Formats: sequence, C-alpha cells, structure tokens
Amino acid sequence: MEKKKTYFVDIDGTIFMYRKFETYKSSEAVVLPSSKRFLQQRHDEGHSIILTTARPEELRAHTVDELSKGNIPYNQLVMGIERGPRYLINDMDPKVPGERAIAMNLHRDTGI
Repeated sequence: MEKKKTYFVDIDGTIFMYRKFETYKSSEAVVLPSSKRFLQQRHDEGHSIILTTARPEELRAHTVDELSKGNIPYNQLVMGIERGPRYLINDMDPKVPGERAIAMNLHRDTGI
C-alpha cells in the first residue's frame, strides 16, 4: 500500500494570482486553474494538503472565505510564516530508498 503524501503549498502566486497584502480586501482572488486541478487531484487521492502563507493571522477569516469561494481543497492552513526562503526538513527511512523531503520552485502566477 502506498503511503499518503503531504503537500505544503503557498497561497499567493501559487494558488491565487499574486496580490499585495494591502489589496486583499479590495480585490478578488483569482484562482490559477492548474493549481486548483493539482490540489483537487491530490485531495481526491487522499493526500494531505497544508496551505502556507505569509498573510497575517488577522486575515484568517478572509483567507478561508477566499479559499472557500475558489473551491480550493485543503486540510490545514498555516498563517503568518516569513516571506523569506522556506525549508522543508525531514528524515530518511534507512529501509526505504528515496528522498522524503522534496521541493519545487515555481514561477509566480504560473500555477502548478
């Protein structure tokens, strides 16, 4: 049986077209279709989706509303992370070959 995967996915510039913080409440979130399809497929396969964002905690309700309106599936939402580089650090099982920490860098607003 294949183990389920966990996807950590940034929101702005990856799921939604990038916007500046100060415009979130005055502009509509535009969903990047390829990212929505990617997330829906992984969700349907039973994988875990953890959305991450530098958006401050006080924008949580607004962010949840935008994700809901965009029909974006996810399991958890982590707010307030730093805007600098993000590192994924994980151990490797000595009995199972292959890397367990995988990273993808995407060009902003191109989708997954």
